[in-house]
Amino acid sequence: MNQAEVTKLMSQLRIAVAPRHRNLKNPDGPEGRLNKLRKTVTALVKHERLELNYQRADEARGYAERLLSDAIRHGDCHKPTMEMADFWLLEKQLVHKLFKVLVPRFEEYKVSATRMYKAPKEYPGWYRKRAVLELRGNPYPSLLPNQSNNRNLLHNVLMDEAKKDYRREKYAELAAQIGNDAPSDVAPPATGQATTSEQTKAP
Repeated sequence: MNQAEVTKLMSQLRIAVAPRHRNLKNPDGPEGRLNKLRKTVTALVKHERLELNYQRADEARGYAERLLSDAIRHGDCHKPTMEMADFWLLEKQLVHKLFKVLVPRFEEYKVSATRMYKAPKEYPGWYRKRAVLELRGNPYPSLLPNQSNNRNLLHNVLMDEAKKDYRREKYAELAAQIGNDAPSDVAPPATGQATTSEQTKAP
């Protein structure tokens, strides 16, 4: 089996994957770590936006991406994919949401299904790094500022130039119309008036 065939055995994720797992502190050891990640993945599928510690969000993101990728690739008739969904989703009604809502939403995506932002640290507090993990296309307002009014954006620059060209054309049409409506020359004085004036000036 060559390298090209090996790459087809597993779906390629659209996020950077760390070479090893993160160490998440938990008194229950590896089992407690997995339970914590399962709760995070379940909450992400249910609420579609979470705010939590950065390390936990970054680690859970990879598992959520893999779950969504396999669900899109194999569908709900693939037994290993269904077993994976049953393991990671603690609330079993979310399995239907995964295949009926999220798969149709993300199957045409060319980017990752999740997004993660750094969140402000707690003050006063432990100053732990915080993050917001969300699914794309969620119903909540965007966390990024609205830059549609930024005059330096390309589409706004093009719109401004188009408005200037439109004004120039309208001003040129208006000037041409005014020039056509104005009289072309001044009427000459009457002949009788000029003769009378010359007679008055004569000695």
